[in-house]
Amino acid sequence: MLNNKDFAKTIWEYGNRNRGRGYGGRFRAWLDNKNPQPYLSYGNGSAMRVSAVGFAYNNLEEVLEVAKQTAEVTHNHPEGIKGAQAVAAAVFLAKQGKTKEEIKKYVSETFLYNLDFSLDEIRPTYTFDVSCQGSVPQSIVAFLESTDFENAIRLAISIGGDSDTIACIAGGIASAYYKVIPNEILNFVYDKLPNEFIEILDEFDKKFK
Repeated sequence: MLNNKDFAKTIWEYGNRNRGRGYGGRFRAWLDNKNPQPYLSYGNGSAMRVSAVGFAYNNLEEVLEVAKQTAEVTHNHPEGIKGAQAVAAAVFLAKQGKTKEEIKKYVSETFLYNLDFSLDEIRPTYTFDVSCQGSVPQSIVAFLESTDFENAIRLAISIGGDSDTIACIAGGIASAYYKVIPNEILNFVYDKLPNEFIEILDEFDKKFK
């Protein structure tokens, strides 16, 4: 998005430069292919990596289209695309100052995700689920129930399952909605990132405000 580069080529390049990061088996196989093709995935990786789209564009139609483009280079199953679009749209609406109820209504009606449950209800029985349909709604509800950015992350982790991805999705929406990430969290994360990633983040922030 910063340099108007091909999504598949860029994801492939960064994935291969950063091997051994806990990628799923099908994505690792995709990275091993010199001419990688979509593999009809409906996994939550498409939703996990899409938040930046909601920040980068200024109309919902473009957000949905670019979210689709980022997903379908690997996750070209309709559920994989839907998960990415739902998260990008939630980030965009949060950035625009929409209320939680407005965000919930749009996501529920547009993508037919059931968001009428509480984390307390599902926490005792929720299990590891890497599909978009089994983790994106839970991630969005974690955001909806939250009181601030850190609380959104804690709630997302609290249900178990694919916690890093669920927290990533909830955190992307929460950062757009609450506008502020505590410095102690930012500093903690920045200490773990390669300088290349920090430079990209800084450039993204400057370009897309």
